[in-house]
Amino acid sequence: MVETEIIVTNSSEPTTKASLIVVSNRLPFALVRNSTTGKLERKASAGGLVTAVCPVVIRGHGLWVGWPGIHLQDPNEPIPESNPTDQTPTAGLKSEQVVSVNINPKIFDSYYNGCCNKIFWPLFHSMPGRATFGADHWNDYITVNKHFAARTIEALEKCLAKNSGQDKNPPIVWIHDYHLMLAANWVREQAEEKKLPCRLAFFLHIPFPPWDIFRLFPWSDEILQGMLGCDLVGFHIQDYCLNFVDCCQRNLGCRVDRNNLLVEHGGRTVRVRPLPIGIPYERFVNLAKEAPSVLKGTEQQQTILGVDRLDYTKGLVHRLMAFEVLLEKYPQHKEKVSLLQISVPSRTDVKEYRELKAEVDQLVGRINGRFTTANWAPIRYIYDYVAQDELAALYRDAAVCLVTPLRDGMNLVAKEFVACQINPVPGVLIISPFAGAGEMMHEALLSNPYEVHQAAEVIHRALTMPEDERALRMSRLRRRESECDVNHWMRRFLKAMGTLEMDDVGTTTMQPVTVDDFDDYLLKYIGYNHKLALLLDYDGTLAPIAPHPDLATLSPEMKNLLFKLSNHSDVYVAIISGRNVDNVKKMVGIDGITYAGNHGLEILHPDGSKFVHPMPIEFENKVSQLLKALQDTVCRDGAWVENKGALLTFHYRETPNQLRPAMIEKARSLMIKYGFRATEAHCALEARPPVQWNKGRASIYILRTSFGVDWSERIKIIYVGDDLTDEDAMVALKGMARTFRVTSSDIVKTAADHRLPSTDSVYTMLKWVERHFMGRKARANSLTYRNPKGDGVRTQMSLEIASNSNSLDVEHV
Repeated sequence: MVETEIIVTNSSEPTTKASLIVVSNRLPFALVRNSTTGKLERKASAGGLVTAVCPVVIRGHGLWVGWPGIHLQDPNEPIPESNPTDQTPTAGLKSEQVVSVNINPKIFDSYYNGCCNKIFWPLFHSMPGRATFGADHWNDYITVNKHFAARTIEALEKCLAKNSGQDKNPPIVWIHDYHLMLAANWVREQAEEKKLPCRLAFFLHIPFPPWDIFRLFPWSDEILQGMLGCDLVGFHIQDYCLNFVDCCQRNLGCRVDRNNLLVEHGGRTVRVRPLPIGIPYERFVNLAKEAPSVLKGTEQQQTILGVDRLDYTKGLVHRLMAFEVLLEKYPQHKEKVSLLQISVPSRTDVKEYRELKAEVDQLVGRINGRFTTANWAPIRYIYDYVAQDELAALYRDAAVCLVTPLRDGMNLVAKEFVACQINPVPGVLIISPFAGAGEMMHEALLSNPYEVHQAAEVIHRALTMPEDERALRMSRLRRRESECDVNHWMRRFLKAMGTLEMDDVGTTTMQPVTVDDFDDYLLKYIGYNHKLALLLDYDGTLAPIAPHPDLATLSPEMKNLLFKLSNHSDVYVAIISGRNVDNVKKMVGIDGITYAGNHGLEILHPDGSKFVHPMPIEFENKVSQLLKALQDTVCRDGAWVENKGALLTFHYRETPNQLRPAMIEKARSLMIKYGFRATEAHCALEARPPVQWNKGRASIYILRTSFGVDWSERIKIIYVGDDLTDEDAMVALKGMARTFRVTSSDIVKTAADHRLPSTDSVYTMLKWVERHFMGRKARANSLTYRNPKGDGVRTQMSLEIASNSNSLDVEHV
């Protein structure tokens, strides 16, 4: 059991026994070049993440990986130390604790502006119409994430070397936000190869969308698998967690536990947790106490405050329209209420944002032109950055704060406003239900920004709210925010990471697959009246992957179960393997079922008749030529070639990792040179002849020759496989079968309906089939096998099907 990680210091700031490596798009400070000296200098960054996390990194001797905010011509140019007078949270972060990521400016611009801002930002904020999908931007996103992963591995090696193996707690690698959703997979992959102990976590600072929006992204599977590379995935609120879990089940076919927020992936259980971020509460309280008033001359007026980055997600246009409706419906507020809207400039080089600014400017001008009097203007609009002490004064003295985004991950403005409410008569917070903060700040007034008339009513209620109700609501809000500040957020994260076996949410490990689990997957599909065809791969599906093919044997339990199923009148069994057909029949050793070898190029029917897909004549000699070339060139260091007749398989499972890339590339080039297709398999490369035949075509051929051309109406089908060759069958049978992919790898894109973690879970699934079919009465007119030549029939064959089946040759498939 891992030791509890949290230590509470006198300052109530969390720390950890394990080193923390933070990975974010940007470092906690920006580098700028002094125009006079030409030297690099640090420029402090504000924000809750830096405030909470940086002290933990400093005290725990951790590291921070990120882009420095400037493209350095010399990537080895040293990072400067902080200024001795620096009082910001990053002041104690030494340059040796910083790992900067330097990327080609053109690629970085495509990744950041093209992919992150033009795809993920609108899509994750449930505005897919604003997203612009582009393969080039996506490819650059992959490139940058791989580069971040490589630099993170360097940071991990540096961290472990410094500890010299004395630290019992492996470092925590904490990856942040939508810029780096793929990086964890490559970090895990390289860490496992290099045997670098670590724990991986991810936190998303923006919303996670529901499945019907998320699936619009063409590479959604890769995003999910990237995030699932971590041990813990954190979001602001429960809704985002549930959206993520739902996407994992529906997109990837993962087993999930919604009650405990767990996802099974790659043979691991990934915990999904709501971790609502807070603010440095006491710092804002102190700012509010010390800041001089900036609303002088407005003592007789109530100020409604809005503070937002100028962004289409913030609902600024809707807010201004609601304020206009307020003045129309409640004219008593004229000359007594004004709206102070602060819009912080954002992405000014992007056309959409320039257009939004023009729209807001025009709307402010129209409303002011309509209602302004000699002594009063309804809207004061500031398009600029505002210092934090001035902002604290505005928070403190505002009567109402409008936090009404159309969609927002959390929105810390609402929390900052509450922290600054130190006056005897506090203000009122109005918040959108579409901001993450709206889920927890129950005492605030909820306002749907899309309904401007209702929003105007809520503003009126806030302006006229009695003082005792204001005080009651605000006191409860302040108590919660003071307790759930940014340090509390950090402590919750460290607790979740430090106690992997048990935390305050519930169980942290998915239970093994049980027979009952398959009721959800299969019962409705198969029903109680249909027959079933089981199409099963062998290696990695029925038998575990072994160092040598001869060692991949069926367990006695699996063999006995297959025998029982093959003898049930309503169950048809076919084994479709990459082995040659005689070998797979020998390994399974059950008569009366169909065997397909070499990915379906050879098919052995139950009555002994055999189908062999015709091969181009010129390839008969090329197989032996390629075999000799591979043996002479790459068969060393544990690598060898398996001759399957029509196919060759180059195995490199026993080859050291560092020797594999060059060896694989050489084998691939030889296969292509001799006219074969090189196909990836488990620690192997297959040389396949260029014929339009695969497990998908073979599966349909088997079904049609066995059950007639209307097979899809007669039977239900389950296909189970574990590698890329099985994807051909899963694609071919999509919508006509229930398909399962057995995978313990993290990075797998599959057409399968569901994922299974191991061959043990395949056995469990087959036990469900046994229970289901043995529990119902066998039917007289049962499954059939019909010889494609039409000259032999199994004794259990349905006469009706036999009379209607016609022989089928390759051209008809």
